[in-house]
Amino acid sequence: MTYEEYLDEVTTLITELYDLTDADAIKLVVRAQADEFFVAHDDHESMRTEERAMQDARTIYKQRKKTPLKK
Repeated sequence: MTYEEYLDEVTTLITELYDLTDADAIKLVVRAQADEFFVAHDDHESMRTEERAMQDARTIYKQRKKTPLKK
């Protein structure tokens, strides 16, 4: 999948797994991007799998607890 499709997949999984709004899930993914969480994913297409998206969604959500989203 493309990098953009991968980010969409991670965002969708966050909304489905953790019952967050689309807006909050997008904020988490954008924050992860800003923190360079996805740099390797952009460079290596082989990292953009559904299984990896599930792992990344869980990791990004867990990081949310350390730095809550601003409303």
